[in-house]
Amino acid sequence: MIPSDHFVRFYNEVFKSLDRKGRVHLVDYWHELGRLQVTELGDRFKTGGLEAAYEYWQRIFLEENCEGEVKLNDDVLELRMHKCPSLSKAMDNDAGAHGLYCDHCMAWVEPVMAHAGLHAVFDMESRTEPHCVMRVTLNKKKAEEFAKHAKLLATPYIPASLPPR
Repeated sequence: MIPSDHFVRFYNEVFKSLDRKGRVHLVDYWHELGRLQVTELGDRFKTGGLEAAYEYWQRIFLEENCEGEVKLNDDVLELRMHKCPSLSKAMDNDAGAHGLYCDHCMAWVEPVMAHAGLHAVFDMESRTEPHCVMRVTLNKKKAEEFAKHAKLLATPYIPASLPPR
């Protein structure tokens, strides 16, 4: 398995290269990541709801040494990243982080959540500081309210329903 230090830097350079060829290429790449993640997680989240998403992100936070919190109450899953290891690694190199690095998260999360009937709101808070907040709920109105209070709202770059490739 490729170490995350290498993977994140590689991923970052792929984003830059695709973006230089035209933003559409980067968005297409994120579209494909979203499609693959729906295949991987969509049915698990659809069947297990917020609890399945909570279990998934708890494991990810441990595996990736994330500094933050994953909380689940009755109808909201909140991921609060205090120091994102991914953006931190992308920034901590001589090549620098791609300006839209954080956007790839919403690009794969949004189609998974849409498939599962969940609503995600991703507040990046900053494109240059490695912290963010993501809230997931079954309640669309609650998600819209979260979006109103976001500092830097990530918008999905891909449609909620993904055609097969």
